[in-house]
Parts: sequence; structure tokens; C-alpha cells
Amino acid sequence: MSTADRPRSTRAAVLVPFGIVTLIWGSTWLVIRDQLGLVPPSWSVTYRFLIAGLVLGGYALATGERVRLDARGWAFAAAIGLTQFVMNFNFVYRAEQFITSGLVAVMFGLLLVPNALLGRTFTGQRLGRQLILGSAVAMLGTGLLFLHEVRSDPHGPMRVLTGVGFTLMGILSASSANVMQATDTAKRYPILSTLAVAMLLGAGMDALFALATVGPPVFDWRWSYVGGILYLAVLASALAFPLYFGVIRAIGPAKAAYSSVMSPVIAMLLSTVFEAYVWTPFAALGGALAGVGLVIALTARRPSR
Repeated sequence: MSTADRPRSTRAAVLVPFGIVTLIWGSTWLVIRDQLGLVPPSWSVTYRFLIAGLVLGGYALATGERVRLDARGWAFAAAIGLTQFVMNFNFVYRAEQFITSGLVAVMFGLLLVPNALLGRTFTGQRLGRQLILGSAVAMLGTGLLFLHEVRSDPHGPMRVLTGVGFTLMGILSASSANVMQATDTAKRYPILSTLAVAMLLGAGMDALFALATVGPPVFDWRWSYVGGILYLAVLASALAFPLYFGVIRAIGPAKAAYSSVMSPVIAMLLSTVFEAYVWTPFAALGGALAGVGLVIALTARRPSR
């Protein structure tokens, strides 16, 4: 098969950034857990995207990409900032106050469902049968991982339900931002500078929300907290989001969401190394099915039209 005949989603220009994003985001769940303590979640999110926006904006300027946004562009950046960098992450950080990071990570594998449905509704992308089959296999794997995490979660049912509710709200917020990146409006504006503006606007909204709900800024000078903020801001945000949104623009939100299907598998592999995580048959089968579903979906000849 020639390069021109291969599905776009199996080409290096898509697979390489897809792999980088999946590896980075698979590690963030452990880092976020350490961010929960002295500093209220809203302030941690504010610091993360303030730094990320400044880093990404500086890189955009250094590479010659200028911010050229009209009124519609500023509105688009503000919408991305609100849904992705305010709502999504405030919900996620709060979810991890109620349930384990592993359960939050596994639930984010559900992102492919609203991404596919909203992508079909707002961008007209049709789902091919192979993509649907891959999604079904992956969702079965996600379900097994979910069952394992629920059974091992030490919290009571009400805390679990609260954490699950926050996670579902985070998923819907992230999906809204994902689908916006697949629209024609997104393609009118340069991705780096637009995302930098979205992150800075999001950080501003995060700060206002934090002031209104938890009071003045609080910071934790522990090396692990400072290092975690820098890791989440620079690698998991300033680097990963432009790569991920570029993948969305190339192959659509449904396929790109498979990063969230594989991230909990990466998180569990890292937990095996750093936290002596023990794989059960449920977890191992779930991880394997998630991988199989990913391969089926990404090799679809006509994933969307």
C-alpha cells in the first residue's frame, strides 16, 4: 500500500503526535493527584494555564506566528478557554477529591462517545462501520477497567457518585472544545497563538472563579508541587494541546479521542512501576481490548466523510 493509499490516521504525521500526547496525558493523572492538598483546585488550574499560555505564546512569537484574531476569533478562543481550560479541568481536579485518579482516567475513555456524536451533529462526519466496531471493542475494554476501578475504590457510594458526576461534566466540557477544533472556524486561525490566547483567557476566568469561591491565591512551595505545575503547564498543556488539536483537525474528534481511551492504560502501566499496581484479569483484559479497539479504528479506510 502506498503512502497516498494509507488511511490518514496511520501516517507518521498523525501517529507521532498522537503517541506523544497519549504518553504525556497518561502520566498526568498521578501528577494531578499530588496537586490536591494545600492549594485549592481552582488556583492550581489557574497557575497551570497562566504558565502554559505564556510559554505557548512566547513560542508562537519566536517562530513568527502572530496573533491575528478578529472579533469572531476572540470569541472562539474564549469559548475554548471556557470549555477546555476552565470547566473541564476544574471538574477533573474536583473529581479526584472524591474518587481515585485511576477511576477518573478510565472514565475519560468515554470521551470518544460524545466526540463522535457531537462531531456527527456539528461537523457532518459520518462514522464508518470499522470505526464503530473499534469503538465498541474499546468501550468494552473501558467498561472492564471501570468495573475494576469501582470495585477497588475505597470511598463510599455517595463520594463515588459525586466524583463520577464531576468527571462526566468534565468529559462533556472537553468534548465541546474538541469538536470546536474540528470546525471550519478553527481552521481560520493559527493554532499556536489562538491556543495561547485561549489558555490565558481561561487562566483569567479560573482566577476570577477561584477568588469568588475560595478566596485569595494560595501556593505550595514543595518541590513536587512546583515541579508538577511546571510539568502540567509546559509538557501536558503548552506541548500536548497543540499536538492534540492538530490531530483533531487532521482525523476528526472521534478518532482523536482514542488518546483518552489509551491514557488510563498508560497510567496503570506507570502505576505498576511507581506504585506497585497489581494487574487483575479484568484490568489486563480491559487494557488489551482498549488497544485492539484503537488499532481497528485507526486503520479504518474511510473513518468519516
